[in-house]
Amino acid sequence: MFNIQQIEAAHSKVKTGADFPNYIKEIQEFGVTGFEYFVSNGKEIFFGKDCRVESPDKYEAINISKDVNAHIFKNELLAHQQGKTTFEEFLKMCAETGISYWKVDLDLKTCTYFDLKDREVVKEMLS
Repeated sequence: MFNIQQIEAAHSKVKTGADFPNYIKEIQEFGVTGFEYFVSNGKEIFFGKDCRVESPDKYEAINISKDVNAHIFKNELLAHQQGKTTFEEFLKMCAETGISYWKVDLDLKTCTYFDLKDREVVKEMLS
């Protein structure tokens, strides 16, 4: 069983996308099997075998573009993963390119990004 405070403590160590793999490893140790992150307000929902915890909104609502630009998103995602942008910059870019939320499945080792209509935009394998 895990709680939102444990997860937020782990997340506080993430400064760039390059830190994401360590974050994933740490929350898996808590028993997290997956989560969803909502770009518009920062709300997160974490799932475990017999557990679900939800964070409060983390910031004032931001608008998500209705127009998806998968090409720009993919390029900016790569830059973020290489540590070239902060998480706040990544969130702004997600909103501007039409990414509404992402879903991480730690059992399947995937991270899938969705638009406002719940359509899959990009799916990647986690390392």
